Amino acid sequence: MDSELHVVMCPFLAFGHISPFLQLARKISSCAASGGVRVTFLSAAANVPRIESLLPASTSISVVPLHLPAVPGLPPGVESTADLPPTSPAAELLKLAVDGTRPQVESLLRELRPHLAVFDFCMQWLPEVAEPLGVRTLFFSVFAAVSTAYLTVPARRLHGPAPTLGDMMSPPPGFPSAASSIRSVPAYQAADFLYIFKSFGGGVCVYERVVKCIESCSAIVAKTCTEMEGPYIDYIERQFGKPMLLAGPVVPAPLEGKLEARWAKWLGGFAEGTVVFSSFGSETFLTDEGERELLLGLEMTGMPFLVVLNRPKSGTNGEHEEVRKRLPEGFEERVRKKHGKWREFLLEKELQDGFTAKLVERLRQLAKA
Repeated sequence: MDSELHVVMCPFLAFGHISPFLQLARKISSCAASGGVRVTFLSAAANVPRIESLLPASTSISVVPLHLPAVPGLPPGVESTADLPPTSPAAELLKLAVDGTRPQVESLLRELRPHLAVFDFCMQWLPEVAEPLGVRTLFFSVFAAVSTAYLTVPARRLHGPAPTLGDMMSPPPGFPSAASSIRSVPAYQAADFLYIFKSFGGGVCVYERVVKCIESCSAIVAKTCTEMEGPYIDYIERQFGKPMLLAGPVVPAPLEGKLEARWAKWLGGFAEGTVVFSSFGSETFLTDEGERELLLGLEMTGMPFLVVLNRPKSGTNGEHEEVRKRLPEGFEERVRKKHGKWREFLLEKELQDGFTAKLVERLRQLAKA
């Protein structure tokens, strides 16, 4: 295919999903070896301004709004998990709202006629509307391959629709245990895994959504590489009989310009590779006890560290004082004395490699098939 490749992208309504989809869109659309890739990005209308603010001034990515239908129990105006308090049960209703966009998505695919549609776990129905239109579909997993291999493969169905805690403590049959350090997981972690088998509001559980996505799509896109997760990639391909297209570690491009002098001076006071960075994502909130344990643990390493502490939006301007109140007794003084600062932020680095060019070539081959 020598003409411009047109790709539609459909992430779930959480910025932990939107962000990697957006980074993938930026990579494939700006790849010099791509021969031209145009991306149409679909998301709920309220998310469009924030998504557009993350795009470069000159881009071949356009953002098209979806209008979420009303869902009983979902507060008006909620169009991403960022609009909800942490652990709110209403977050599950966003999946039902996405299900309700099926007619809109089908209409857009008919109108746009893209070559490919890259979609998330919440749209397990997308292949049913895309494939008859000649649009090949790719499921993009925003999680590590080891997570998919352990949790969401057909082999997990051997335990029935409601696996037990004991079932989830052990890997599924055929799991590449010989090449893995994972022999089992603790009970508390297995208990968390049981969430993916629960139905909320009569909707399809996460496990069935993911498995149907992969079983119905043309191929899987994963933000990993064989050097990092080769055995898990092979296992997933065997389980589903589908190829995995590897995007490499999809991370944001570094910000341009110089680091502020105060941070450059502080970081410059330590040897390369000796500063520990800790962050759990923009929508993960630790308990007060969890924060104290994290901070004390980092202090015990004896190494300088940068840690991001998140709190739900409070609407107040006293966030710094709130952080101070939650610090372990004497922590601020001890850390300031040893390392000079106690609250820092870090920029992420982009991995420079050939993953993007290889991925785009595989996408073109798939579009021609």
